[in-house]
Amino acid sequence: MKKTAPNNPASKSRAVDHRIADLEDWRGETLSRMRKLIKEAVPQVVEELKWAKANSPGVPVWSHDGIICTGESYKSVVKLTFAKGASLKDPAKLFNSSLEGNTRRAIDIKEGEQVDADAFKGLIRAAAELNGSGKKVKKVAAKKPAAKKKSAKAKAK
Repeated sequence: MKKTAPNNPASKSRAVDHRIADLEDWRGETLSRMRKLIKEAVPQVVEELKWAKANSPGVPVWSHDGIICTGESYKSVVKLTFAKGASLKDPAKLFNSSLEGNTRRAIDIKEGEQVDADAFKGLIRAAAELNGSGKKVKKVAAKKPAAKKKSAKAKAK
């Protein structure tokens, strides 16, 4: 029997299938629904499971000329983290998590919540276009605290 090569896209996609199936609850259904929207928005998207360890099954990652987003599952949310989300326009205000960061933005989806499919696909397409544009993401530098001024006595010494 012929083994599938580890770099085979079909094999990587099956790994994501298994990860989603392992969730067996609303989180698996939600991640599956969002995965379908991602593939509809960018049909050439590459999906794979990354960062798997002995104590972690790994995280689904969708890429196109760079990471578009990751799909993490937690007890109370499914989190879709956009690698360059801070550089994307979000007129529908889907981003509701990781808003303070300089680079990433995330969408936390709770049980029973629905995400505007068209707005989500627009974000996915915009992220893929940003990756393909070769533009560097603008990072906002953290402000340094103001230096303490030396008192007149300290200057005299």
